Amino acid sequence: MTTDTDPAAERLRRWRLVLGPDTAAGATGGITALGSADGAVDRALEALYGDDTRGPGAREAGLGASAPRVARWLGDIRTYFPASVVQVMQRDAVDRLGLASLLLEPEMLEAVEPDVHLAGTLLSLHQAMPETTRTTARAVVRKVVEDLEKRLAARTRATLTGALDRSARISRPRHRDIDWDRTIRANLKNYLPQYRTVVPERLVGYGRAARSVKKEVILCIDQSGSMAASVVYASVFGAVLASLRALETRLVVFDTSVADLTDQLSDPVDVLFGTRLGGGTDINRALAYCQSRITRPAETVVVLISDLYEGGIRNGMLERVAAMKAAGVQFVALLALSDEGAPAYDREHAAALAALGAPAFACTPDLFPEVMAAALEKRPLPVPDAAARPPGAPAP
Repeated sequence: MTTDTDPAAERLRRWRLVLGPDTAAGATGGITALGSADGAVDRALEALYGDDTRGPGAREAGLGASAPRVARWLGDIRTYFPASVVQVMQRDAVDRLGLASLLLEPEMLEAVEPDVHLAGTLLSLHQAMPETTRTTARAVVRKVVEDLEKRLAARTRATLTGALDRSARISRPRHRDIDWDRTIRANLKNYLPQYRTVVPERLVGYGRAARSVKKEVILCIDQSGSMAASVVYASVFGAVLASLRALETRLVVFDTSVADLTDQLSDPVDVLFGTRLGGGTDINRALAYCQSRITRPAETVVVLISDLYEGGIRNGMLERVAAMKAAGVQFVALLALSDEGAPAYDREHAAALAALGAPAFACTPDLFPEVMAAALEKRPLPVPDAAARPPGAPAP
């Protein structure tokens, strides 16, 4: 029997669970028997990852078409595996076993482990959902959104509030506008020990006029099917940005048409259920709409979140980006806003944007506040990795 003090036996046990009953005997020295608890784990893994070489019928037989049976399987994997593993298995079940269609049934949704990818799948299905399922689906998506807000909102607000304060600071303030704390820190090199004082060669203060001018942020989000996780994260960030009084935030989603969801930013769940994941892509049309809403270019940041697979007018898209930048707009192109790693994207369009001074790169949710802070302060963007830039593209 496997014990915690027998590392070799534990390794064999793990290999047996990884390889399954058909291929494990040779690799594990003939050890194929499992205890009752491991047997249940093995059955859950076999249902999803078992041999599918016997054709579509065998693959379908893994979980079957019965929603109650699949719900029990989902309950089993939540019992045997940590949440992070459950989320991966759920995603694989959607891809391998056609689980998406069963997510239209309420009992299925009650059994799943909510995560960003599940939320994206539900959003792509919500127009086909029966009325009995929509309330449950909305509750699942709301839980995902609330978890993301807890993780991301506080840091985002703190980072951007600091950036907005710095961008409003002036170096020749009136006496009543001097920021004494930052002035002293900026002049510590001028400390005179004999007088025990600091000589302030440079004053730092807040510009009243500058602070009254709000920065504008336009989030322009590609809602094609491949961008599902990015849409979820961007909607949460949009709601957080809209809560900052020093910003005016607009949220625009697009496929071949354009929808302005700014009036729904108070609730990111409403934003998400206002999207239509899937369909084509017309970036040029979306940017034309965003461009028409810019009133103060020098105070505006446009964030395009797209894999850049353009179905519209390519030259028109690039000309609009060039025109916005020439007018003073800070333009940010994100190939993805997610934790999924390097995305698939149109490299030719990414290189063209980089040549215009708008490097396109993938961004994790944790990095997004820093990217926005740099854009608001008109600093170089913190591109996470030189490899994220297209070959030959200049550094930002």
